[in-house]
Amino acid sequence: MPVQPHVPDLLSTWLVPFRSGLTGPTFRHALVLVMGALLTPGRRTVTAMLTVVGLARTRSFTNYHRVLNRNQWSSREIARCLLGLLVASFVPAGPVIIALDDTLERRWGARIRARGIYRDPVRSSHGHFVKASGLRWLSTMLLVPIPWAGRVWALPFLTVLAPSERFSREHRQRHKALTDWARQALLQVARWLPDRRIVAVADQSFAAIDLLNAVRHRLCMITRLRLDARLFTPAPRRRPGTRGRPRIVGQRLPSLAERLAHPKTAWRRVWVDGWYGGGGRLIEFVSGTAIWHHPGKHVPIRYVLVRDVAGLLKPQAFLCTDLEADPLEIVRWFVRRWSTEVTFAEARRHLGMETQRQWSDKAIARTTPALLGLFSLVSLWTDDPAIRRLARPRCAAWYDKRTITFSDALAAVRRSLWAAAVSNASRRPANMTKSQIDVLKRMTAALCYPA
Repeated sequence: MPVQPHVPDLLSTWLVPFRSGLTGPTFRHALVLVMGALLTPGRRTVTAMLTVVGLARTRSFTNYHRVLNRNQWSSREIARCLLGLLVASFVPAGPVIIALDDTLERRWGARIRARGIYRDPVRSSHGHFVKASGLRWLSTMLLVPIPWAGRVWALPFLTVLAPSERFSREHRQRHKALTDWARQALLQVARWLPDRRIVAVADQSFAAIDLLNAVRHRLCMITRLRLDARLFTPAPRRRPGTRGRPRIVGQRLPSLAERLAHPKTAWRRVWVDGWYGGGGRLIEFVSGTAIWHHPGKHVPIRYVLVRDVAGLLKPQAFLCTDLEADPLEIVRWFVRRWSTEVTFAEARRHLGMETQRQWSDKAIARTTPALLGLFSLVSLWTDDPAIRRLARPRCAAWYDKRTITFSDALAAVRRSLWAAAVSNASRRPANMTKSQIDVLKRMTAALCYPA
């Protein structure tokens, strides 16, 4: 009967920081699953992971399934440890920029109880609405510029499942909206990093006054803002002897749409790097502070109204809960958020997201966050100079690629693991010919690069 496969010391060293959150047997089985998830080129099922590490015929396969569907370990503790490693490696000083974004994992099956019917963000467009059955995930990512990649990467560290309203109704629970999950995630990150300035950027789905009021004293929140939002000046000081309820807001301000159309609006022109799609863009912006008021709700904000000088993009507005923040920094922080979609696409393409086949509630709640966290671990390990020397852009005569992408980083990590496994199994023959070495290199590339 096959025994526990040899896990390279390199992988064990990489995962030592997470050792305290798991028992000894669970940690040993988790090492095998992580190695299998890294080396498997197709579906990330437990069966595929065991097959690639040589345990296709093991009779103790249930022990590896239990890591996900039964064993006791804290996903939140793993997320806290991962965030600490990412911050120490990529953001040792300065503000910590994080992003909030939700994604749909397309899944079917009667036993997947947390699934719902949602708008498919990938297949839908402004004029075409597509619904899909699946699980909705809210992911919190660290937005950092990667020097060896030449751009900002979104590194997931905390991903939570936002069950459907039907799931809450069947379990007689109060349904939590996406903004409620976002509030809990942001406050959790603030508790994990009490001594750092945190800037959270999110799309217009999270532009909710209740959410902004709940988190603005713990961190800085940046989202999109509607051009027709009701903006007011702060309430004037109440005079002694005034009767009645105190005023909440002052005078009504012109809407951002009106300021956009006004010919006397004083615009400031700047160049912003890293715009969506790569490169930079020349924009004009105007900024100010106001009270964003909705009947029964209000929050103080700094708004930034932006328009494209070339006229190719629609005007848009952003809000920030830090009234002292620099408007140009607000725009630069927000454009980092667009890398979150790249992370979701890379996780689907190279890490097998949406290919797992777990059915139990606990396994479902653990597997997708683990695969997204694997994206961050690969990025963290590739930052090691010894691994980065193996991460070369995969290009050809007809395709010139100068920067390292995630597929190159994953291939470098795979090369390290395969090399450790081969060196442990046998010695290198001393009489290998040049052609044999060339064949071995091509075979290694075929094994290491994602499908």
